[in-house]
Amino acid sequence: MKKIILALFGLILVCGCTNINNSSIDELVEERMNVNSNIDNEYRTGYKYYLPKGLNIITQSDYNEKINSDRYTYYLYVDIVSYYNKVKQDYKPNSKACYSKALEHNKKYGYLEINPVNDKYLVEIMYNYAKIEVIVKKEDLKITIVNAMSILNSIKYNNNIIKNVMGENVLHNKETEMNIFETKKTESNFIHYEEIYGQYEEETHDSDLID
Repeated sequence: MKKIILALFGLILVCGCTNINNSSIDELVEERMNVNSNIDNEYRTGYKYYLPKGLNIITQSDYNEKINSDRYTYYLYVDIVSYYNKVKQDYKPNSKACYSKALEHNKKYGYLEINPVNDKYLVEIMYNYAKIEVIVKKEDLKITIVNAMSILNSIKYNNNIIKNVMGENVLHNKETEMNIFETKKTESNFIHYEEIYGQYEEETHDSDLID
């Protein structure tokens, strides 16, 4: 019986990977935006979210978080100031990017932009008043986007707590300010971000344009 259960579990994992590999980035993003899950496992001042299996919190300071997978580092920034003020800025697709698209679903909005950085790709996803940046190899783009969108889409804000935080001016003491509505696009800008958070240590490979 145990062998049967393990075999079925393995089959589920294989099917999940196959679906990701066989799906386009557009399809994966759309699927993640349509997920309406009430599951959460990380709790912060003013918000909570779901952290997918295989990812771990390395550091967390105010509204900045450093999240590691087995290969990459995700940098998460939650902008509760923009959320509180209901700021909305239109994203203009970047024709020079490998991938560039405005995102909007069920009153949540943002963008996904992918640009080459040396031999990898800089993935910038802003959605639901939060942003994730991560540099990955081409073959890991899809699973990275799924992980990032799962986090961003799952964020749930607590209006009462955020109102109290705003009233106490706690946000003025944040170590790092970041405009989530702007993309970095270039390596030079990202290097400045690395100087704040630390360096990446993944292996390199030749890059190509993304299909």
